[in-house]
Amino acid sequence: MSASKYQQTLASAATLTGTSLHTGEKVTLTMKPAPAGHGIKFRRVDLDDQPFIDAHVSNVQTVERATTLAQGSVKVHTVEHVISALAGMGVDNAIIEMDANEPPIGDGSSLPYVQCIKKAGIAQQDELRRVFEIREPIHLETRSGSLITVVPDKSFRISCTQVGPDGRMTQYYSAEITPEIYETQIAPARTFVFYEDVQPLMEKGLIKGGSLENAVVIRGESVMSKEPMRFKEEFARHKILDLVGDLMLSGKRFMGHVIAVKPGHGPNTDMARELVKTYQQARSMVPALKIPTGEAVMDNLEVQKVLPHRYPFLMVDRIVGFEGEMKCTGVKQVTINEPYFQGHFPGHPVMPGVLQVEAMAQVASIVLLRQPENQGKIGYFMSADDVKFRKPVLPGDTLFIEAEILKIRRNIGQARCRCLVNDAVVSEGELMFALIDD
Repeated sequence: MSASKYQQTLASAATLTGTSLHTGEKVTLTMKPAPAGHGIKFRRVDLDDQPFIDAHVSNVQTVERATTLAQGSVKVHTVEHVISALAGMGVDNAIIEMDANEPPIGDGSSLPYVQCIKKAGIAQQDELRRVFEIREPIHLETRSGSLITVVPDKSFRISCTQVGPDGRMTQYYSAEITPEIYETQIAPARTFVFYEDVQPLMEKGLIKGGSLENAVVIRGESVMSKEPMRFKEEFARHKILDLVGDLMLSGKRFMGHVIAVKPGHGPNTDMARELVKTYQQARSMVPALKIPTGEAVMDNLEVQKVLPHRYPFLMVDRIVGFEGEMKCTGVKQVTINEPYFQGHFPGHPVMPGVLQVEAMAQVASIVLLRQPENQGKIGYFMSADDVKFRKPVLPGDTLFIEAEILKIRRNIGQARCRCLVNDAVVSEGELMFALIDD
């Protein structure tokens, strides 16, 4: 969502006060910095033990006209605008303190929260941001006619068609979600309600704080509002605003194109659950050993599409993680069936060190060739410096191969690499490559 490769938090604390939409209570909300890897958490400072609630889909309790999170008896209502603003502006880690169970509604958009974030400032953190890359389409359709599909894309984009009762106020809007686009094109879009839905919502004890100052009311073909429409497609843009907040409840930033027709908080959070499920399935492909965390998986067939090597010189079985754009982890299962064991210390088989260096080179090549400008090229090994072999690698070992690109200058790349078995470094070195057109 943000162009930053590193996680971001708030530079300081900032406060917003107002009235909540559904409960009508006065509330003070304070956004505070949080450490890397913390995520977004709400804190009810009006309760005795000031409990935290993770902004995660596993804590979603109800989704009627808003998204409610609950852990035990502690609840926070209508969280989607706050989370949307943080995600849209590129904030990964934050604490949201509230002295009531629902944030202030403001003008019905997420712009007040964006202004609060800008007042606090945004600070870059030391840890790399981990972005889940959607590899296969994910589709969800409901009986009410809502449809959400996420397809692979190299950015985060949402295309939304909003359709009201009887086809009224049908609108379409599409945008890549970056901080700049989010702030100017998505955040100002206000929440809206159809007039015939107002009375049922009031009878359910909702929208007690609702007014024409914080929502647009659609009556028939007319629009009731305190000010003119901010955008021709304001309703579709607000649906995108909600989607950004609800999908971030998956706990993962992701690269993908979200295509939504008649979205709502129910379908949105269902898709967040599907994103969690898909991510967990991808991670389950990683061998059940402690490994460096990564955000994408390439199976052996995909590896062969990138590397020109084949039996017996393909030294990477699978890529189990990308960390940012410059780090990668591969896996090689070392078995007694490897052809080199027939002649390399028979009776005491040991994986040749030179082949460990070759495995490092192949994983580093994948990182280099993953860059758009390098696709279709071949990485030629030029030199190896400061190579050390620390422990023997034996049949039955699982070799984890880490590569980090230190610098790329024109067609020359330099990488720091190491191989690990059971979390212990067995070999390491600095390698240099030339990238040549295939």
